[in-house]
Amino acid sequence: MRIVAASLALVVGASQAPMMAQSARGTRPNIIFIMTDDHAAHAIGAYGSQVNQTPNLDRLAKEGALLTSVFTTNSICTPSRAAILTGQYSHINGVTMFNRFDSSRMTVARLLQQGGYYTGMVGKWHLGSDPMGFDNWEILPGQGVYKDPVFYTASGEKTYSGRYVTDVITDLAIDFLKGRPREKPFFLMMHHKAPHRPWEPDDAHASHFAAQRIPEPVTFWDSYATRTDALHENLQRVAADLTNRDLKLKPPAGLTAAELTRWLLIKPDSVTTEVEERMVTLTGEALARWKYQRYMQDYLATVQSVDDSVGHVLEYLDKSALSKNTIVIYTSDQGFFLGDHGLFDKRFMYEESIRMPFLVRWPAAVKPGTKSQAMALNVDFAPTFLEAAGLPVPADVQGRSLLPVLRAATPRDWRTSMYYRYYHDPGNHNTRAHYGVRTRTHKLIYFWTKDQWELFDLVKDPYELHNLYDQPGQAQLTESLKAELARLKREVQDHDQLADRQLANGVDGLVAALRGR
Repeated sequence: MRIVAASLALVVGASQAPMMAQSARGTRPNIIFIMTDDHAAHAIGAYGSQVNQTPNLDRLAKEGALLTSVFTTNSICTPSRAAILTGQYSHINGVTMFNRFDSSRMTVARLLQQGGYYTGMVGKWHLGSDPMGFDNWEILPGQGVYKDPVFYTASGEKTYSGRYVTDVITDLAIDFLKGRPREKPFFLMMHHKAPHRPWEPDDAHASHFAAQRIPEPVTFWDSYATRTDALHENLQRVAADLTNRDLKLKPPAGLTAAELTRWLLIKPDSVTTEVEERMVTLTGEALARWKYQRYMQDYLATVQSVDDSVGHVLEYLDKSALSKNTIVIYTSDQGFFLGDHGLFDKRFMYEESIRMPFLVRWPAAVKPGTKSQAMALNVDFAPTFLEAAGLPVPADVQGRSLLPVLRAATPRDWRTSMYYRYYHDPGNHNTRAHYGVRTRTHKLIYFWTKDQWELFDLVKDPYELHNLYDQPGQAQLTESLKAELARLKREVQDHDQLADRQLANGVDGLVAALRGR
């Protein structure tokens, strides 16, 4: 399916006059959508972080709403961003991996712009095409860099020499707010690079964490017993797969550019470093623990720069009398492993990877301290923005507005299960393609290229350590989850005959069993 731009323009145009009238009275909310890259919810104080403090993000939760069960439908940067813009799953919006986003598609930015909003995009875009539907945009090329970043605009590029990327994005966002036309509501997408790999903090934040010892997660030494081959074969392990570049090791002197590039990508199996004022060569378990500390110290330092950034934006809104009717949303494009299961990165359908933080402050409509466990997805963001703006939601948007959830009035027919699919096989980190279903209490994952399954009881086993698939007494639960997975695939129109073959066999078995009763 595809939205027809011309017909949508008529729909928006028909409603634009009353919307503009509302805007003149100041009733249409402004929207600031702040998104980081790879910020795990469990590295935010309001979500119970044991590794850092985030006072400005916590303020959003205190003064607004915190959603605990928000998930990405495909845990990787580019597909998640496309899903957020379109309100559609990867197989519908055309971005399943790192392929280029078709900028001719209708997006929430275009719809808001046509509906009378002044629209802006600053920071990490990472969709391969120029932003469309924005009155003003300044984006990083691809992943961008942390220091001395280059930004692209519609008219060229600019290098911010001597600057740190989080600070530049913050300044660009505030400049957008200062320069906006006062007669229009605004929509700003403020996308940070941090805390994406290679986790390069500025000096001030780096020094804050340099001497701290970060507690290891309870699953850091997970043996992967009972799990599928896919987890055993992955190449995103803290102990084995962090590189010299990731660990900020000092290269040998005299390397050529090509030699330096190769050296930076080496995964060291020993490191000589200072421990308690003496030089020690670390290997094995001691090296794994040291690598975890280096990774987390840098990761958390980049997060801290983002928390400061959010504080600056909130301060500007307060001083400019914009706070009351401005929706401020904070999220990340997906979750991230912080040593959980011994991993870094994302991709897998495990909780730490697919769970997204979602904090919303809107004093005019959202009660402070609101908290909801309603299951929400990244495809829900676009219809949420549109409903808040008083604009119609196109028929082929697959998500659902979260406004009732934010107002503590979750509809009775709200979803109780969600569909996930990751496509990039073997891709980066040798992560195998898979899809699955998550309910409130269970999760079933199918690594279809390997024809292997994982089943977890999320109530009894929240860390997903015990694969129940093919275990005694689990047959009925397994078949019911396979049936729900098949139903969700039909509902979201994900038709893949090769990938569905084994699933179909499982559902046929369920039907036969039910007929035999």
